Amino acid sequence: MSLLEKYSFSVPEHQMRELALLRWALVIVFLWFGGMKFTAYEAQGIAQFIEHSPLMGWLHSLFGVQGASQFIGTLELATAAALILGAFKPIFSVLGAAMSAATYAITLTFFLSTPGVAEPTAGGFPAISAMPGQFLLKDAVLLAASLVLLSAAVRQKKPAGAQL
Repeated sequence: MSLLEKYSFSVPEHQMRELALLRWALVIVFLWFGGMKFTAYEAQGIAQFIEHSPLMGWLHSLFGVQGASQFIGTLELATAAALILGAFKPIFSVLGAAMSAATYAITLTFFLSTPGVAEPTAGGFPAISAMPGQFLLKDAVLLAASLVLLSAAVRQKKPAGAQL
């Protein structure tokens, strides 16, 4: 049985209007952050996260600091586009929410690889620094928003003949 036969996709706001708040908040974040990735300021700002990440470090080797930032920015703008289209087309609703969730799941791994996350003057972990620790912590909420949108967009189909 294929994925499309097993699951149905929807635009979650059609059933629960409040979910539009999550979608459009995520769109704003991805448009803003994605656009900023094309500036030298932002490229330098994310360099420490990327270069120390076992998942993302290859981007610096392949593209350099600015190129890595622009690559990530392109993915973030594509995520924004999928989220926007997802307000109208169910398949894009799923795609945009999945891309968003993947983004924040990856950025949360920076807690494990970025130097300076734990604050030694406050006793070390679980005390986290303002930068980069608290800066990264916000992504837990953004991941949760992405997962709520994704789970609302994907539903397992009931077997033929099942009672409603």
